[in-house]
Amino acid sequence: MTKISEAEFARICDGIIEDRESIIEHNPIGTREEILLWMLLNCLTSYLNLTDIETPCFNGKPDATTYRDAVIFVLKERRAKDFDIDKYLDVLTDAN
Repeated sequence: MTKISEAEFARICDGIIEDRESIIEHNPIGTREEILLWMLLNCLTSYLNLTDIETPCFNGKPDATTYRDAVIFVLKERRAKDFDIDKYLDVLTDAN
């Protein structure tokens, strides 16, 4: 099972924040917050080598809370050491 360090998670979040305007422009799927959290979830899916079974699925139209909960779910057992996920998600979603 691939694990992620806090430093690597922070680097991914920072990269999304840095590229947020381009990400939002090319992914008009919802609100800015939804788009950034969607991008983070997809980066984590790739970084952590999640299988189809491990990748969250959604019923209906997901919103920012759905994506946030999915990120937290994915990271629950995948952090190399425990760290505060919410602090990074707050910065990411406040970067609008």
